[in-house]
This record gives sequence, structure tokens and C-alpha cells, in this order.
Amino acid sequence: MKKILCIFGKVKKYFVNLDDFWVSPYRRRAKKGAISTQNVQTTTKITTNMFTEKDLEQIKNHSLTPQQVEAQIENFRKGFPYLKVVRAAAAGDGVKVLDEEQINRAIERYDAESKDLKIVKFVPASGAATRMFKELFEFVGAGKRGKGIDTLLENIRKFAFYEELSQFINDDSTDEEIVSAIIINGLAYGSKPKGLVTFHAYEDSTRKAVEEHLVEGALYARSGDEVYIHFTVSEEHMGGFWDVLGEAQPYFEEYFGVKYNVSFSVQKPSTDTIAVNPDNTPFRTDDGQLLFRPAGHGALIENLNDIDADIIFVKNIDNVTTDARRGDTIKYKKALAGLLLELQEQSFEYLKVLEVGGADLEPIAEFVEKQLCVKLPEDYNTALLKSVLDRPIRVCGVVRNQGEPGGGPFWVAGEGLESLQIAESSQIAPEDMHLMKSATHFNPVDLVCGVKDSKGVKFNLPAYTDPETGFISEKSAGGRDLRAQELPGLWNGAMAKWNTIFVDVPITTFSPVKVVQDLLREQHQ
Repeated sequence: MKKILCIFGKVKKYFVNLDDFWVSPYRRRAKKGAISTQNVQTTTKITTNMFTEKDLEQIKNHSLTPQQVEAQIENFRKGFPYLKVVRAAAAGDGVKVLDEEQINRAIERYDAESKDLKIVKFVPASGAATRMFKELFEFVGAGKRGKGIDTLLENIRKFAFYEELSQFINDDSTDEEIVSAIIINGLAYGSKPKGLVTFHAYEDSTRKAVEEHLVEGALYARSGDEVYIHFTVSEEHMGGFWDVLGEAQPYFEEYFGVKYNVSFSVQKPSTDTIAVNPDNTPFRTDDGQLLFRPAGHGALIENLNDIDADIIFVKNIDNVTTDARRGDTIKYKKALAGLLLELQEQSFEYLKVLEVGGADLEPIAEFVEKQLCVKLPEDYNTALLKSVLDRPIRVCGVVRNQGEPGGGPFWVAGEGLESLQIAESSQIAPEDMHLMKSATHFNPVDLVCGVKDSKGVKFNLPAYTDPETGFISEKSAGGRDLRAQELPGLWNGAMAKWNTIFVDVPITTFSPVKVVQDLLREQHQ
């Protein structure tokens, strides 16, 4: 419990006290069960003297203070406001569409400079694959058989994990036994994270999702001959990742001629949030204890903040494809990073100019509006320009809307500015929902982040979050209803005060696996 694991070459080393990280699984921000922030029940304000001595000890063990817990309860009482969405971003209006010359120039720059930069590939990977196998559990547990089960069984030999599965079934196995061997006994995928599921089959081998990220890292996230990859995982799955990487890493190191530095972290208990009853009083378990729950993937901003890097690529564990279809992914990842370096360099130059004083503000304001996509008020001044330029920066690939779930790019008003944000439907007021329906692009979680300032000092990333963009949902525990609270999403409110640039990227760069049947798509065959 007191160590973080890290691979350096072929040697396992231990570093960093685990108390500095988190201990709850990565959770996606769930739309199901979302409640309107405009329909919030009120109750008497909770004060710290309402906590018992045992409560205070439990709060302390989560590295929280009573005041922080009280603030969480206050969020339940008042709710979270909707985003002030202005319009959906579109090509030419918040979404850059790069031509081949611009793409090639950005790639050339990135290739030339990357060897002198520390680059880290950051992969949220701790969530259990429960949602991926939800339909399978319903079939085994309740006998509910839908079209998805038929598709699974009719194509069972096409799945990359079939060879492993065949060790646990035979020609006489029933449909229920086959499905059970996938999720419960045998492969036991129902209790494993997506990273440990076998995604792809090759001529002489198969690869799990985590292995495909090793390949990607060598192809676009190299720092010279070093490849730094950081996975956020849950502690109970750490050994499974080590088992896979222990075999895969030496092979890929030799194949690509690189040295992998793979590290893991888990969540801090201090990012958990208290659960409350429907009347917003603290929820207590049958033994009288307070109930703290994971606070969603927005909590990962703390993991990201602990990463020492010049550039950080962020990509979900399940968004990988096969070698034959990886070309566009490599091309556009490098292009996004090259664009980031270009915008970062210009931002730093303008900051130096503003520090000297007496600068012509008009070209700087034009850069802020046209290149950093921040709409300024008419009465902007030097201080405002400095404030906008001196922020973390992220360049985000966005894909043409084809009905996939997820948030999208929007213009949002706040603090006297209009800036670009990734917004989920739950953040948008009902009267503004038509804006989401008119969106041309969606967010595939394809981010390249610049996290150091003009002096090379790491930004304190939690200082650039918007705490007003949290999320409340209806849940249950022990058969009783409760209300749960999540922190602002990692690529939503947790990065709300970053400079954000959206770039149109092709759908070929997006290959998510939300349900097991997605592995039958051509991107995974």
C-alpha cells in the first residue's frame, strides 16, 4: 500500500509514497442518474460539530478536513450551475482544420524538438470493465438475452481472446457456460480493467490494450530513446499489469530500440467525496460510518499534476487500434504536439514582451483571439493579456460527430471572456440543449498538454480547475438511495482555465471499446 511501482528498462523499482496518490478506481463521469442542478433540495447547513469523534477520525483517515467535507455537503445543497454555453465550436469557429502543409510542418517541428523534451504518455486505466460486459452479466445472472449476446456467440472465434477462452470451454459448452467463462470464471474479464483485456490478434501473437499503448508510446511519445508512460490504476489490479508488462516490455524494447519507463499511480483518498441521503444529510452505512465514494475521473488532475514532463499526451486505455490502422493516429498525434510547441513558443515570446512594458498590444490580442481562441473584451489591457497567456495549454483532437457518446467542443462565457471548453450534456441547461444537438464535433479524449510556464516551471494544475463544474447523481448502497458527487471531469472542469485549441482529426484516430462487441469492428480486427 505504501509504494508506487515503476519500470526502468527491465528492472522494477519503487518510488514515491503511496500516501501522495489516490486509492479509488478510475470512474467515468456517468450520465445515467444525472439530476438537474436546478432541482436541488435544501436542508439545514451541516456544521463540523455534527460529526462524532469517530466521524472526525474517519475524515482524517481520508486526508480531508471537516471543513472540506462540509463544503462538499454544501455543494449537494446548492447544486452546480450549468455552463454558460454560447455556441458549439465548428470548423473555422473554434475548430482548426489543418491542411497537409500545416500538418507536415507541425510534425517536422515535433520530430526535431522531441528528442530534447521529456514527453509522457498519460493513460487513465483503472476502471473495471463492468460496463463493457454489462450485457453479458445480465445474460448469466438474469437470463436476459438480447441481440448483443447473439452477436457475441455467433462471432466468438473472431475475438482476439478466443484462444485464451478455448482453454476453459469445449464443443459441448452451453451459451451460458461460454459467456460465464468470459466474465466470471476462466478469463474473469468482468472483474478486470480494460487494460488487461486481450483486444487484438496478430499473425503470431495477441495484445492486450495496455500493450498497444506501449507500441503507441514508441511511435509518437519518445524522448530520444526513452519512452515514459504513466498509467493510473486501482491497487488491486497492479499485479495484473505487472504480469503483462513484465513479458511485453522486453520484447517491445528490443523491437523498437527504446527503453521504457512505465509508472503507475492510484488515487488519493483525499479526492473522495462524502455521500448524502436524499435530504442532503450525511449517508451512514449500517455500522454507522460515513460513506465516501470515488469522485470521478476529474480527480486525476492530481495524478497529472505529479507528472514531471514538458509535454503530456492524454488518451483513454480503450482507444487503441491495430498496427495496420495506426498510421493516422501517429500522424495526428505528432501534428497536435507540433502545433502545441508553436503556440507555446509564441505565447512565451509575447509574455516576455509584456514584461518589458510599452508593447503594442494589438498583435498580441490578435494572437490570443485567433490562435489561442480566447475572445477578449474591448477594454482588454496588459494585465489581462498576461493572465491569458500565462496558463497551461492543451491542443485537443476532435472528431466529426457520428453519433458516438461523449462531450463536445463549445464556446463558453465566463470571467469576461469567451473560451473553448469540452462540455458534457449534463453541464448544459435544458434550454441550451439544442446547441449540443447542433454540434459538428465530439471529444474522443485526444489531448496534448503543455504544463510548464515560460520560465520552465511546472504549473500547479489544480489552480486551473473550475470547482463549479462538478456533478451530482442518484445512486444507492445497501438498498438505500443516496446522492453522490463527482469532481469536475478531467478534460471538462478540471482543465476549464487552460488555453484550449481544438483541431479536426479523422475518425480513424478514434477506436473506442465501450462494449465487448466493439472488438468486432474493423478497427480491432
